[in-house]
Amino acid sequence: MNLDYDVIVIGAGHAGCEAACAAANLGSRTLLITMDMNKIAQMSCNPAVGGIAKGQIVREIDAMGGQMGIITDRASIQFRMLNRSKGPAMWSPRAQADRMKFITLWRDTLENTPNLYMWQDIAVALNFEGGAVTGVKTAFGVQFRAKAVILTAGTFLNGLMHVGRVQQEGGRVSEPASHGITEQLREMGFRTDRMKTGTPVRIDERTVDFSLAERQDGDNDFHHFSFLPQVKRTLKQRPCWIVYTNEDVHRTLQAGLSDSPLYNGQIQSVGPRYCPSIETKLVTFPDKDSHQLFLEPEGETTHEMYLNGFSSSMPWQVQLDAISHIPALANAHAFRPGYAIEYDFFDPTQLNHTLESKLVKNLFLAGQVNGTTGYEEAAGQGLIAGINAHLHTHDGGDFTLARNEAYIGVLIDDLVTKGVDEPYRMFTSRAEHRILLRQDDADRRLTEKAYHLGLATEERYRLMREKWEQVENLIEFARNFTVRTALINPELEKRGLEPLRQGCKLYDLILRPQFSIILLAEIIEDLSAQISTIEEGRRDEIVEAAEIKIKYHGYIEREEIIAGKIARLEEVKIKGRFDYSKILQLSTEARQKLQRIDPETVGQAARIPGISPSDINILLLLLGR
Repeated sequence: MNLDYDVIVIGAGHAGCEAACAAANLGSRTLLITMDMNKIAQMSCNPAVGGIAKGQIVREIDAMGGQMGIITDRASIQFRMLNRSKGPAMWSPRAQADRMKFITLWRDTLENTPNLYMWQDIAVALNFEGGAVTGVKTAFGVQFRAKAVILTAGTFLNGLMHVGRVQQEGGRVSEPASHGITEQLREMGFRTDRMKTGTPVRIDERTVDFSLAERQDGDNDFHHFSFLPQVKRTLKQRPCWIVYTNEDVHRTLQAGLSDSPLYNGQIQSVGPRYCPSIETKLVTFPDKDSHQLFLEPEGETTHEMYLNGFSSSMPWQVQLDAISHIPALANAHAFRPGYAIEYDFFDPTQLNHTLESKLVKNLFLAGQVNGTTGYEEAAGQGLIAGINAHLHTHDGGDFTLARNEAYIGVLIDDLVTKGVDEPYRMFTSRAEHRILLRQDDADRRLTEKAYHLGLATEERYRLMREKWEQVENLIEFARNFTVRTALINPELEKRGLEPLRQGCKLYDLILRPQFSIILLAEIIEDLSAQISTIEEGRRDEIVEAAEIKIKYHGYIEREEIIAGKIARLEEVKIKGRFDYSKILQLSTEARQKLQRIDPETVGQAARIPGISPSDINILLLLLGR
């Protein structure tokens, strides 16, 4: 067997799978090392993909030729577009997935990707020479050689699970922890720390009284994750269910707080503030009488359900006693209790925007080892790490995304510029240009970039261009078509809408909040005929994209101007140009942080917490600006 590779990826979670596929599809001979080939891309926590801001990341991954969107659509058992009551910048796709189908589809994808090989083993050490990584040593004693290594070990580095006072080593239930790499990198100067995450109890749906729960069905329209029109949802769609905790549940949990690892000192690391455990909710919100929970199916046919919102590390008896006070779960049988897990991560300010380490050449880190949480954040990092690992081993330069180009760009810039003090999760509020980063136009923003890289296929690029040509054609039609009052007013009055006082362009009519293109197409035959020229399989998507561009044109144009002004600071390169410790005009905090992070540009420097506008002005003066 050939032991030489261009790129080795350690860990086959969501980051590792995207990284391996990206590197291999770009032409690198790639090896993916995983502990268990039967748990590739395992959904360790919730069997769902997407959500607020996370769904936008998945759309971006798909637009660039990644795999997560395609596989999620094919494994989906419920799809919903969240935040539809708000503006399109907030619309976020989310899908429940069949957990086992998701794994099967990912493994099939990996096994049929040219240039991609797999090895089932545990990586225990990295090999270095001359300040660069040169390979990986495994528990079986195999020495693999590589030009680049991507570390995507998730929660497995010194992973420790907690259920009450019981502790068990592992990166996931029934899977061993990985030792050695953290210690090795720490000795080389890498800053490391510990974080915590958790997962809830799993319920047997046959023991749930659904008559005491609220049913929540998914959407049944054209929306999905992948921009490829041939990718469809084919599995049976299933509902989720809503239940609530109550005072009896809370009393049971409070009585067991002394045995909670979070409150008896057993767990010292920080957990996700925005997705707290049920015991943290009780302590943080003592006045709340109830908390909403979601019962979510784990697959198309399985009876296993996930109790979303009830993450806990309390003793198993306390967890099961507590849920028995929820009427719908009074007789529930649990498959297993929830648990918390502590794991090692590395300070992400030690990375460049390519996700290459600043300390070791051609060593890339992606996913939870960088202090993030969530499948989507991990996959987005994995895609960028895989691209850059390939480029660096083939003298191809760097590939990065700016904050006004993608949520993935916001994510990575936040990590390498600001660092983390808790597990990082993406929110729409983190993106200052979110009206430019909508889920509907991720292909317009990113597919051409990926095509020129060689990652997006010719077919994907063609489909993207055809789609946006049809969008522009529809917008141009609306700009030029005049709507006469005699035509539309009778129909408007029938619908209880205010009639027009004079004729106007269709474009101006669509701008009004009470009108939509679809509604107007029912009235105006010429518009209906124009829409009918669009290929049927993509018609709804194209009409929606055109309407968003029309209704939000002013906001989008204004944001593009602002982003352009900010982007000028991104063009002022400063990496390696200053010894910040000697610039006494800067504040002490600024000197220390600039010296540690060594930002690429003035724009990045301005985003470092603690760097003031006056500090930036001093840098610009020193640069002669």
